Amino acid sequence: MNLRGSGIAALLLLAACGGKSELQPPPGQSLPAPAPGEARQPTPTELMTPGPQARPQRSDELLRRSEDRRDDRFDLPPN
Repeated sequence: MNLRGSGIAALLLLAACGGKSELQPPPGQSLPAPAPGEARQPTPTELMTPGPQARPQRSDELLRRSEDRRDDRFDLPPN
């Protein structure tokens, strides 16, 4: 019975941490200064969004020519 109660308590705690609110800098601190050449300071949401180098887009470029695979000595048939 104790294990069941602790499981329910863990689920309730996990459900409670899903609140969403606008991100704000900690009290007494401000957002980072804008990058050189930028006209405005980025918002917290913009700072949390990964850039194209962090999440590259899929390349749909097709192969232009086929190439034979090199022999792989570790590509063995199943036993």
